[in-house]
Amino acid sequence: MYTPTNATLPDARKIAAETAPASGWRAALARRAVALIRSHPGAKERLGKALRTIGYDTTDWLRVVMYRECFAFIDSLGPEQLDVLEVSGGPQWRRRFTFRSYTATEYPAYDICAEQLPQRFDLIIADQVFEHLPWPYRAGRNALAMLKHGGYLIVTAPFLVRVHQSPIDCCRWTETGLSYLLQECGFAEASIQTGSWGNRACLKANLTHWRKRGFFGSLANEPNFPVAVWAFAQRLDQPREAVSASLAESGSDIDMFKLVKQLES
Repeated sequence: MYTPTNATLPDARKIAAETAPASGWRAALARRAVALIRSHPGAKERLGKALRTIGYDTTDWLRVVMYRECFAFIDSLGPEQLDVLEVSGGPQWRRRFTFRSYTATEYPAYDICAEQLPQRFDLIIADQVFEHLPWPYRAGRNALAMLKHGGYLIVTAPFLVRVHQSPIDCCRWTETGLSYLLQECGFAEASIQTGSWGNRACLKANLTHWRKRGFFGSLANEPNFPVAVWAFAQRLDQPREAVSASLAESGSDIDMFKLVKQLES
């Protein structure tokens, strides 16, 4: 019977626990402060504002550039004109933009791998979602179907980041891999823009905790060490006139059926 090599190696988590120094009063005080802040959302927001006023960036370091790029892209679309769906919605997008309409879903009440909403959207946001999906291809297909003609899907995901179960952790993609996934979901290659960011310092800092950028987190990009990857994918449909012309010229029942379905979508 085959035994994986990993099964014979020491458990690094146990070793770390055994060799960790005893917690001092500073660590205990820090844990107490964190627990207190988490139990009072209003205090957390006030503390965040105070820190930002003195130049302390409270954004997760590995997402700073990613959010800047994504926000700039949405600004270029005219957010006030957009009907938006966010899958597993977070506060960043609602806090930053005033959309024409905004719908947020939460798992397991809504599972993008298994179902589509009846509405159609100008923009669908999946921020740090796809890496947790067991069936990302199905999710991409459902997102494509829920976009209006010309609408966009924004996908953000980690790459060189530790496994984090929420509730599961399944996938990682480079820019190239994310583009191929979206193409397989039905988006045209020419309609997909990708980006990534990372550096070794940020990678190392996030090995054990999710670090804020703070005062000094470098935003220098080392392309071979991406910690965050993103893509903007647009639903581009064949113009109705072109479909009609193809339908008129088609002599095949199968081709005619496919073209009728295009017109109906």
